[in-house]
Amino acid sequence: MTASNQPPRTASQHEPDAQTSLLAGQRNPTQHGTFSSSSPRAAAARRHTGLDDGLASSEIAVKGRSLTELVDNKKGWDYWSYYVPSVRWMAEYKRSYLVGDIVAGITMASIYIPMALSLSANLARLPPIHGLYGFAIQPLVYAFLGSCPTMAVGPEAAGSLLLGSAIRLSNAHHRDEPDDGLQDVRNGYLAGAITAMCGIIALGAGVVRLGFLDGVLSRSFLRGFISAVGWVIVVDQLVPELGLQQLAKRDKISDFSSVDKIGWLFKNFRNTHMLTFYVALVSFSIIMVGRVVKRKMEKRFPSIVFLPDRLLVVVGSAILTKHFGWDKQGLTILGTVDSGNVSFHWPFRQSQIKLLQENMSTSFLISILGFFESVVAAKAMGSMADSSVSSNRDLVALGTANIIGGCFQSLPGFGGYGRSKLNYATGGRTPVSNLVLSLSTILVITTLLPYFYYLPRAVLSSMISVVAVSLLEEAPGDILFFFRIRGFMELFTIALIFVTTAFWSLELGIAIGVGFSLVQVLRLTNTPRIQILGRVPGTDEPQFKSAEHEGVEVDQLNGRLFVRIYESLTFVNTGKLKDRLRRLEWYLSPKAHPGMPRLTEDGWLKWLVIDGVGVEELDGSGAQVLREVVGEYVKRGVGVWFVRFQGPVRERMTNAGLAELVGGEDHFCRSLEEAEKQVDRVEREREGRVV
Repeated sequence: MTASNQPPRTASQHEPDAQTSLLAGQRNPTQHGTFSSSSPRAAAARRHTGLDDGLASSEIAVKGRSLTELVDNKKGWDYWSYYVPSVRWMAEYKRSYLVGDIVAGITMASIYIPMALSLSANLARLPPIHGLYGFAIQPLVYAFLGSCPTMAVGPEAAGSLLLGSAIRLSNAHHRDEPDDGLQDVRNGYLAGAITAMCGIIALGAGVVRLGFLDGVLSRSFLRGFISAVGWVIVVDQLVPELGLQQLAKRDKISDFSSVDKIGWLFKNFRNTHMLTFYVALVSFSIIMVGRVVKRKMEKRFPSIVFLPDRLLVVVGSAILTKHFGWDKQGLTILGTVDSGNVSFHWPFRQSQIKLLQENMSTSFLISILGFFESVVAAKAMGSMADSSVSSNRDLVALGTANIIGGCFQSLPGFGGYGRSKLNYATGGRTPVSNLVLSLSTILVITTLLPYFYYLPRAVLSSMISVVAVSLLEEAPGDILFFFRIRGFMELFTIALIFVTTAFWSLELGIAIGVGFSLVQVLRLTNTPRIQILGRVPGTDEPQFKSAEHEGVEVDQLNGRLFVRIYESLTFVNTGKLKDRLRRLEWYLSPKAHPGMPRLTEDGWLKWLVIDGVGVEELDGSGAQVLREVVGEYVKRGVGVWFVRFQGPVRERMTNAGLAELVGGEDHFCRSLEEAEKQVDRVEREREGRVV
């Protein structure tokens, strides 16, 4: 790694609380392998070797070694540095990076160690120690295996909330377990098992190279989900911030929807514990004001980003609580944070298998959302630090980190966008900043836990509420963006997920959102992209363009239809091929509604030319359906020609009998102009006017 130790950047790039930035444009696409065609290394190899000039790879040399040797040398430096990125950054580490990395790691620790306590105690329904282990283990593992040098790894609000929901549902489902005072221990074992399962899912996806799936979930789905998570967190944290935990436990409102909880809060507002409310309100206000001040003053005073406002709130509230005896006046405090129950525990024991089966969907969703959040962070940080990022390597690194973290019952940990920006803004340039964060957390676990005794839980709730606000504050901008571009389907997706989550439950909102997104994916993938072509009038040489362009004419009097297919034909989309071609024949437009009356005369089509410019793959099912569709046209007496079907696709079509069906290899042409000449010749032959 060669990034220089640059000063902190300015403006809004360094907001530590922005947990997501789903619509932020990224300049650097995520790579999926060391020698990916789009990776900087592959591009550099092409530039240095002249591969772009058409030279044979066997004749090319890079620093005295052929390109083949560079790629196939499985024992080389590049090979090991790809699979274990720490091999490279350790060898290239510069002393000038050290101060920035240490400062960045300590700054992140001062902010996110208190956050870890909040995530575990308030969202995951676990003792606070489990959140600390999330920042002690996952960053340590990622520092050695991850591909993004400045991405900070640890627990996130969405994953912690999903974990807490799974624990709540599991406890409700197994109410017959004895009340032996070991419920927290059992919850910790379940948390470790879910975290480890998240790691196995991510690791498996990385091993089979599924990094390209980072774009499967739409931005509208993620915006709706993230906003719904923010809403659920805000409502849930109002209960401890008003000091109503005991009433909430008595009325069992944990099973209520967010809307029902709001009604319950209004009904019981008169029972608010005012000291708790004031502590939470002041803490929330200080942190929010600190965020605004940092944003406004960061340009003039870049060092203000180092101000540990949350740590000051935590330390100050604990000192005041102890000095004034607020804990004796009804203010709930954190108390003793016991780490004795947390030790190495293999999460896949026989007793855990049933619980894992029940929570497999939660593990899968946490993995998907965590991976997407990590990709957003990796793209942004890779662009800032001018480094190559591999999605597959990050899946392996994050998967390994969570498997090990699950053995210590930690919360699920993935890359965080806001946390990573803070890391870079405060001087972090290498994975050493992650190591400092991890070591600082281990120091807290081993020596400083007793000092958290007087920390008010209302302060932890207010910190989580700040995170929830940061999740919600991006929604208006995204909604306005979609509205401005008339993205009504995206707006419907956001509204659907948010409303179902608010009025019913987070689980139902997720299920409906994922189901709706999958339906959209299937709808888009099973419809082949076909375009009708027309002749451009007034040109000497025949030119073909989309018939939807202005000035392009479709002449149906000569009985010819030219269509162009822009994607591969597989079992996913060929089922719609027949319907799409019929619609072009009847309406001369792929956008015409099928309920319209037919616009063309029956039997007008005599010649069909199919341009396969985008057909790079044709699987067995696609070839079978294509043969059936073409066979129907041939039976009707329509002549069929194929244009630009080359290589394995052409071979498969020939093996499927398509060449014989349409009249021979002459019906496979290299251009539309050649196909038109063939049609002219056959037409003249039919009319008996052979020249």
